[in-house]
Amino acid sequence: MNGTAASKVAADSTSQVVRDTIARVLSRVNALSEDGPGWTRPSYSDLESQAHAVIEDEARALGLAVSRDAAGNLFARMKGSDPAATALYTGSHLDTVSQGGAYDGQAGVAGALALVAALRAGGATPPMDIVVTVTRAEESVWFPVSYIGSRAALGRLERADLQARRVDTGRSLADHMREQGYDPEALMRAVPPAPAKFLEFHIEQGPTLHDAREAYAVVTAIRGGLRYRTARVHGAWAHSGAAPREGRADAVVAFSDLVMAMDRIWAQMLADGIDLTVTFGKVDAASPAHAMAKVAGELGFCLDLRSADPDALEAADRKLRAEIARIESERPGIRFDLGVQSRSLPARLSGEMADWVAGGAARLGDNPRRMLSGGGHDAAAFTTAGWDSVMVFIRNWNGSHCPEEGMDQHDLARAVEAVHAAVLELATP
Repeated sequence: MNGTAASKVAADSTSQVVRDTIARVLSRVNALSEDGPGWTRPSYSDLESQAHAVIEDEARALGLAVSRDAAGNLFARMKGSDPAATALYTGSHLDTVSQGGAYDGQAGVAGALALVAALRAGGATPPMDIVVTVTRAEESVWFPVSYIGSRAALGRLERADLQARRVDTGRSLADHMREQGYDPEALMRAVPPAPAKFLEFHIEQGPTLHDAREAYAVVTAIRGGLRYRTARVHGAWAHSGAAPREGRADAVVAFSDLVMAMDRIWAQMLADGIDLTVTFGKVDAASPAHAMAKVAGELGFCLDLRSADPDALEAADRKLRAEIARIESERPGIRFDLGVQSRSLPARLSGEMADWVAGGAARLGDNPRRMLSGGGHDAAAFTTAGWDSVMVFIRNWNGSHCPEEGMDQHDLARAVEAVHAAVLELATP
C-alpha cells in the first residue's frame, strides 16, 4: 500500500471513530428525559446528573482522568506531552429547556469526546492537555441566572445567585446543588482556575447554515442579553359588556401597544445598522381572576433584548422605558412594573482560535464562514473570564429549544475532524 492509500485508510478510520462516538454518546444521553414531547433534563436534577454519569463512563473508557468541582461540573483530562502548554477545554452542557431538542448542548459534549477518541485511535498526543468539559445548568429557564455551571467553574458565581429559585420546584439553587451531592459553600471558597482555552461545538440556533447548505461555521461573537423575566402590566378588572372603551384600563391592550412599539423600534434600529433582537416571551393573562367576560386587570410577561453591542442594549432599554411612560400617560389606570433586570455580557471570541479552527478546516478542503451567535453559550462565560474561546456552529433546521431540532451527525463529525486536523498540526505521533 502506497503512502497516499495508507493516509486515506487512516483518515477513513478516524472518521468512523468520530461518527461512532457521536452516535453512541447522543443515543445514551438522549435516553434520559422526562416524559412528554422532546427532551427534558432540568438543571440540577437527577436526570442531568445521570447524563453526566454517562459522560464519565465514556471518558473513563478513553482513559481520561475524571474530576468534578464543587458545582458538579465534570472535567475529563487527556494529558498532553508538554505540561507547560495551555490546556484546551472543550465541551458544552447536558441540561435542556422543557421539551427541548436532541442536540442543544449534548452535541457539543459528544463532539468533544469524539475529538479525544480520534486522537486516541490515531495514537497522537497533542502538546497541551485536552479537557472534555461538561457544565451544569447552562439553560437559564430553570434558574434566573445565566451560565450557572461555567461561571461557577470560573469562580464568577455570586452568593446571591445561590438563592435563585428553580421554576418548577420553587427551591433554591443551593438546595438543588446539595441534593445532587455538591457543596455551594465550598464553591464560594474555590480558587478560580488560570485562564486557558475553550472550544464549544454547538448547533446553530437559526437557519443561516441550513439555508446556505453549509455543514458548519466558526463563531466570532456571542450576543449579550438584557432581560426582564417577571414584568407585569397592572390595569383594572371590568365587565366586558358594561365597561365603555373610554376609561378602560385593559392590561392586554396596553401590553399589545408596547409590543408593537418595540417592534417598530427594533425595525428602525436594524435599519440604522444596529445589531438587536427583541423578543416578548412568556405572556400570561390567565390568572384565576380572569374570565371570558372580563377586561384584563393583570398581565405578566418577559422581555429578552439581545445584541453584540452593549450600547445597543442600553439604547433599546431607554426606548423601552420611554414607550412605557407614553403608554401610561395615554392610558389612565395602566402601570407597568418591569421587575428585576438580568444581563449577560456580549462576548467577542478569539480571532486567533477562529483562525486555528479554520486552518484545520482548510486541511480538509473546507472554508467555513465566520458568523455571529444570537443565543448565549458557555463560551461567553469563558471569554468574559479572560479565556481564549471559540465556537463551531453545526447546521440545524427546525429551530432550537424545541423537540424538532434537526442535525445531521455527519455535519458534527466533519466539524470535529476539522478541529482534529488542527490539533494534529501540534501533535506528536
